[in-house]
Amino acid sequence: MADFSALKSGLTGTARTVVTEDKLATQVGSGTVRVFASPMLVALMEAAAVDCVEALLPEEFVTLGTHLDVSHSAPTPEGLTVTATATLTAVEGRKLTFSVDARDDKEKIGSGTHVRILVDRSRFMARLVAKSPRA
Repeated sequence: MADFSALKSGLTGTARTVVTEDKLATQVGSGTVRVFASPMLVALMEAAAVDCVEALLPEEFVTLGTHLDVSHSAPTPEGLTVTATATLTAVEGRKLTFSVDARDDKEKIGSGTHVRILVDRSRFMARLVAKSPRA
């Protein structure tokens, strides 16, 4: 049985990015205004959750995102830096729940919850290969 005892509520992780052209809503298909795109915000929040726990996992395990409930509450223009923080709030068997939030250089721009599941990498990859159209 894998040892997940290092995973405890209160752990935090961060991820940051500078808002560049390729991260704007107009470029990723999520809107017509040149602001930091919501899909990019979500990806940054997920990266913060990965940063929070991945280094503490047994070598053969990874986490996969399964649920997001996020509010994108303020716009961020190109050129500012966005920092996302994830705090592990619950460990229930293989299910990890995080509180996530994000700020740009001026204000809080988003918050919510994110759930990730612990999976055995080799079992997951075998399932993925079996599902592939080339299998």
